[in-house]
This record gives sequence, structure tokens and C-alpha cells, in this order.
Amino acid sequence: MQPLGSPKDSAAWIIQTWAAFIISISMTTFGIVNLPVDSWIKGFMGMGLAFSVGSTFTLAKTTRDLHEAKRLTARIDEAKVEKLLSQHDTLNLK
Repeated sequence: MQPLGSPKDSAAWIIQTWAAFIISISMTTFGIVNLPVDSWIKGFMGMGLAFSVGSTFTLAKTTRDLHEAKRLTARIDEAKVEKLLSQHDTLNLK
């Protein structure tokens, strides 16, 4: 299993992305709590925020999984081509 983030991601980038996430959720939550509206409207806005965050995580995971599957398929295809080329080269040497 790989560590969190891709190998090209620096620690500073990871910290920045988490900080941006935490700040944005905190500010949005603060805004919803301080809206001059009834509690049921605040609840509705809070549920919308929670659903949006959950959907974002699901989309990011699905996109990453698709990317990793394509990389694996490409590596398998590349290995097949290399095997065919090596078999072809051995036939020419005989």
C-alpha cells in the first residue's frame, strides 16, 4: 500500500490541501450557523453541506480508482508487448 498522496506530492502540499479543506468546511459551517434564518433552514443547509462533502470524497476516490486501474492495465499490456518482442527477438537469433 502506498503512503498518503502520490510520490510527487510534498508534505507542504498535503498540509496545504488539508488546511484548505478544514478552513473551507469551518467557514461554511460558521456561515450556516450564523444565518439569520430558522433552525430548519440551517439544518437543511447543513445537510446539503454534508452531502456535498461526502459526494466530493466519493468522486475523488472513484476518479483515483479508475486512474489506478488504467495504469495497471497499461502495465499489463506493456508487459505482454515486451514478452512478444522478446520472443520475436529469440526467433530471429536462431
